[in-house]
Amino acid sequence: MSKKAIILLSGGLDSSTVLAIAKAEGYECYAMTINYQQRHNSELKAARNIANFFKVKDFKIVDIDLSWLKSSALTNKDINIPESSSSGIPVTYVPARNTIMMTLALAWAETIKSQNIFIGVNAVDYSGYPDCRPEFINAFTNCARLATKTGVLGEKLSIKVPLMHLTKA
Repeated sequence: MSKKAIILLSGGLDSSTVLAIAKAEGYECYAMTINYQQRHNSELKAARNIANFFKVKDFKIVDIDLSWLKSSALTNKDINIPESSSSGIPVTYVPARNTIMMTLALAWAETIKSQNIFIGVNAVDYSGYPDCRPEFINAFTNCARLATKTGVLGEKLSIKVPLMHLTKA
C-alpha cells in the first residue's frame, strides 16, 4: 500500500515546491486548491497545470466564498495589494485562511485514509501571517488528532511543512 498525502496547492512557488518534495519522497499525491474568491484567480489555473504536470492521483478545486471577509486585500477589491513588504501582519492576511484550508484537507485526508498533509508555509510567511507559525502548525496537528476518527483510533496524523525554516531564496 502506498503512502498517501494531501497537498494544499495554491499554484504558487511554495506549494508547487512542496508537491515536488512529496512526489520525490514517494507519496501518492492528492492536490487540493481552495477557490476562496481571492482576487488572484490566475493561481487557480496554475494549480491545475501543476497538478497535471506532477500527475497527482486526484485534484480538487474546493469553492468557498470568503469574499465577505472585507479586512484583506486578497478578498476586498477596495484595498490595494502592496507592492513591497511591511512589518507586522500584512494587509493580505485573510483571517483564518490556512486554518480553513487545512481543515478541508484534513477532512479529505481522512476520507482517503491518508495521514499526511503538506502545506507550503515558510519562514518568510510566518513572520507576518499568524497561521503560518510553527506554534500554529503544532497546535493544528494536536487539534487534528483530537478531532478525527483517525486520531482517536491512535493513528499518527502529520502536517508536513518542509519549507518551514527556509526563505523564498
